[in-house]
Amino acid sequence: MTESDAWVPDEVDVTVPNAARVYDFALGGVHNFKVDREFWERATSANPHAHLVARANRSFLGRVVRDLVSGGVTQFLDIGSGIPTLGNVHEIAQEANPGARVVYVDIDPIAVQQSRSLLAGNPYARAVEGDLRKPEDILYRDEVVEFLDFSRPVAVLMVAVLHFVPDTDDPATILATVGNALVSGSHLVVSHLAPEVTPEAREKQEQARRLYERTPTPVVIRTAEELEALLGDDFALLEPGIVAATSWKPDPDEADEPPQPTALVAVARKR
Repeated sequence: MTESDAWVPDEVDVTVPNAARVYDFALGGVHNFKVDREFWERATSANPHAHLVARANRSFLGRVVRDLVSGGVTQFLDIGSGIPTLGNVHEIAQEANPGARVVYVDIDPIAVQQSRSLLAGNPYARAVEGDLRKPEDILYRDEVVEFLDFSRPVAVLMVAVLHFVPDTDDPATILATVGNALVSGSHLVVSHLAPEVTPEAREKQEQARRLYERTPTPVVIRTAEELEALLGDDFALLEPGIVAATSWKPDPDEADEPPQPTALVAVARKR
């Protein structure tokens, strides 16, 4: 992708870094702009652990999708998906079950357009534009309800996105709204930035967080207790509970990965 791409929607300001494209670059993807790459370089300069957190989140996503498919889940709603780049949901799910259906949702029009291009020819995966802060517009839109059967369990994925929702947007109500649309046996998968554990690391994290304040998506850092409170009563937290991404059912070949306490994850089941 280059800044001269004529297909970029008129309403998109390519001079401002975007979380979806920054994350794409962090994971080794190619669907990003110079401004996104420069932003990530500044973020990792302020907080050298940032790339490890991104990698831990992505590895967790792959493990949890495989785990859910092995448990019989065949429908996924990936909200805040960014661009389905390396280690994407539909390839992982459909490798285990070719009939698994995946809907990617992102607020960024460029991410959605690129996703649709990447998904061309795949009848069981699609991408739609949507804002997590307006869950009804996602859950009840024709493109989603015609593709996913909400009378059966659906796994809703919110990986590395809920920390872009400030308290003023009432994330607990957002999750409750999502829960209300799901039948018992559905799942909610969340990963979220948490505070660093040492004063020096917290200072670096704060420097990186302040960088995000210059973008349309400032970051909110929450503790495990705060994340659990957001889940509410609709979801039962599954073992091993809220843990670091690297500690959630790690694969044997990931045993040597350094722990990332700031990458909290949770998997919960709709009661």
